[in-house]
Amino acid sequence: MILDSKIPSGPIEKAWEKTRFDLKLVNPANKRKHTIIVVGSGLAGASAAATLGELGYNVECFCFQDSPRRAHSIAAQGGINAAKNYQNDGDSVYRLFYDTVKGGDFRAREANVYRLAEISVAIIDQCVAQGVPFAREYGGALTNRSFGGAQVSRTFYARGQTGQQLLLGAYQALERQIHVGTVTMHPRTEMLDLVVIDGQARGIVIRHLVTGEISTHIADAVILGTGGYGNVYYLSTNAKGSNVTASWRAHKRGALFANPCYTQIHPTCIPVSGDYQSKLTLMSESLRNDGRIWVPKTKGDKRSPDQIPENERDYYLERRYPSFGNLVPRDVASRNAKAVCDEERGVGETGLGVYLDFSAAIARLGENTIRERYGNLFDMYQRITDENPYKVPMRIYPAIHYTMGGLWVDYNLQSTIPGLFVIGEANFSDHGANRLGASALMQGLSDGYFVIPYTVGNYLATNKFAKVDATHPGVGSAVASVQQMTERLLSIKGKRTVDSFHRELGKIMWDYCGMSRTAQGLETAIGQIRALREEYWQNVNVPGSGDDLNQSLEKAGRVADFFELGELMCIDARERNESCGGHFREEYQTPEGEAQRDDEHYSYVAAWGYRGLDSPSELLKEPLEFHYVHPSQRSYK
Repeated sequence: MILDSKIPSGPIEKAWEKTRFDLKLVNPANKRKHTIIVVGSGLAGASAAATLGELGYNVECFCFQDSPRRAHSIAAQGGINAAKNYQNDGDSVYRLFYDTVKGGDFRAREANVYRLAEISVAIIDQCVAQGVPFAREYGGALTNRSFGGAQVSRTFYARGQTGQQLLLGAYQALERQIHVGTVTMHPRTEMLDLVVIDGQARGIVIRHLVTGEISTHIADAVILGTGGYGNVYYLSTNAKGSNVTASWRAHKRGALFANPCYTQIHPTCIPVSGDYQSKLTLMSESLRNDGRIWVPKTKGDKRSPDQIPENERDYYLERRYPSFGNLVPRDVASRNAKAVCDEERGVGETGLGVYLDFSAAIARLGENTIRERYGNLFDMYQRITDENPYKVPMRIYPAIHYTMGGLWVDYNLQSTIPGLFVIGEANFSDHGANRLGASALMQGLSDGYFVIPYTVGNYLATNKFAKVDATHPGVGSAVASVQQMTERLLSIKGKRTVDSFHRELGKIMWDYCGMSRTAQGLETAIGQIRALREEYWQNVNVPGSGDDLNQSLEKAGRVADFFELGELMCIDARERNESCGGHFREEYQTPEGEAQRDDEHYSYVAAWGYRGLDSPSELLKEPLEFHYVHPSQRSYK
């Protein structure tokens, strides 16, 4: 297989405009003849379904929640980037493009990133028109704040609820199309397989999560907007239901999986409190605008923070990175937090924490100003920890958050299966080895509102579609595969719960493929994952049946996929003998402990093809070329 990224020729500033003109169109009367499936109803999925419905296509949208409002996009807190330069501080489309390529440690496609920066300006206008209540200055103009990896203020926000407000905007657009009949919503359904006929994606197999009914839905194109796979680590900031199943089942049908080892560790999360904690809670990166991060200078100093004088505190990010200070990118902030904790200078009972201190900002701006900016985040922190962050510093520690890897897509967001498009966090395309804060919401809405309506239309206009229904052998094969796996899981009747296996898998992943990796540790992890997976298929206990509501069965299928993905993540990390962004191999670092890339040998996208459970995955490489932002040692000093 040859990877054709379909990157347009010519000046990058004209690439998307030229592509849009060159793409074939579907006339309004013919749009009504096409059905498009959208899996997922977060920012990417909801915006895509709403826009395609508005255009006149017949859209079927699926989500495993009871409402699109409950998609995990609602948990995003800090903001959404856009190059509007409202602050007159030197921002531009090109600077956002530059910051994103550099922030991703030069492991993203330039053309995709430039398009993202270019579209960002229109996203804000779209959302304001929908009524999204962005924060405003006293005079009524939209305001901005800073985020990591940038020296300008380009992040639009709605207190600490930006994801929720943006999702409500997309949700209302989606509901309007449901009302007029162009979109049919299928809540409480989970995609369990992709229907591929004559090499084209033609539908999905789903299980209704309340009734247990397995059914198929046929269409002319399938769009996956199903989010990332951070829950492979068990403990993460993701919702408990977030999973990789839709993407992984598509991968097993022929869609390449790109850069699976690129996972983002968010530096600003509430630390782990016990062995049986089920998830972690994010504290928005926006807090680093006004909070100062520090630890005691002395090892083992267990005094309360108010008892540690200023001259005995180490504001280590401000010390090491004076140009960016506390606003260094997430991967840099996370590794530095781990480093000071490894030096036994961490805070809290476990020693796995650092302080995020707002006392200086409160003294400078007043408590009311801080409350206006971050009040809901402070309230959430206090409810969880029983500590008042207005009075004492927050305790934070890095945690698994976002995944930059995902299904490989070309410039048109189409996977290696014709007719299967992948948007938002489910694809790999825009962030390289590290995502800058406030860019996830930007990508999801860019893909859904402004990219996919053009590129799907081109696919529909340039292909012919044979009539397919539930009697087709390709459909029957996909259904049989789903039923076989369901029956197998229910028949094992072992002695261990699904969660116990998932928790053990997550610890292996965190220990050996987490904030730092080594070749030896990755080999150990691969062996342990294979052994644990073998035990899983012999000793897992899935109570109940497949004929009704059965959340244990839901989790069992998802964890089975996590086992296979986790092994591929470790293999991908083992093969990439360099450090870049969120992928930090301890063998490859500068004398100062920064990531050390190897551009000569690893300036490529690693796209993996599935060859069977007992056969090694096939590695294909998409070379990355940089004509505008030339790779250099990333420095935030």
